[in-house]
Amino acid sequence: MERQSKSKPPLDDRQVAQLLGTLPAWSRRGAKAIRRRYEFRGFLDSIDFVNRVSVRAEKANHHPDIDVRWNKVTLTLSTHDKGGVTQKDFSLARQCDELFAKFFAP
Repeated sequence: MERQSKSKPPLDDRQVAQLLGTLPAWSRRGAKAIRRRYEFRGFLDSIDFVNRVSVRAEKANHHPDIDVRWNKVTLTLSTHDKGGVTQKDFSLARQCDELFAKFFAP
């Protein structure tokens, strides 16, 4: 049984735009998600990143859509049970950026 989300209601367009200003590599994906593509030296780094993200995502009970294409990983975040983008998405986005900067950035 999946745990219930304790996140607040979805953010409005102004709030999402303001928070995206703090995460410049992220962009809006439709009305209900945010997205970022990361690029790596090769496939194994891509998979290492996905594994590191998965640990944090599981801990937060917030699971991104993940697309792996050899040396590129695209993460799409949305709080599905709230019907849009919430603070929970931005929190995980920041954690993913921190992982990338710490372990994979050139």
